[in-house]
Amino acid sequence: MAVRKAALACSVCGSRNYSITASKNRTQRLELKKFCKHCGKMTLHKETR
Repeated sequence: MAVRKAALACSVCGSRNYSITASKNRTQRLELKKFCKHCGKMTLHKETR
């Protein structure tokens, strides 16, 4: 099974704050509520490639 690296980007300011390792089998992009240090609050972070 192949593993790839992806980043989680803030949907408000666009900064890439978190990096994850994800399996290649997933078809949908990951969306999580995480803390953005640039915005200073909890925001929705979406997976980027």
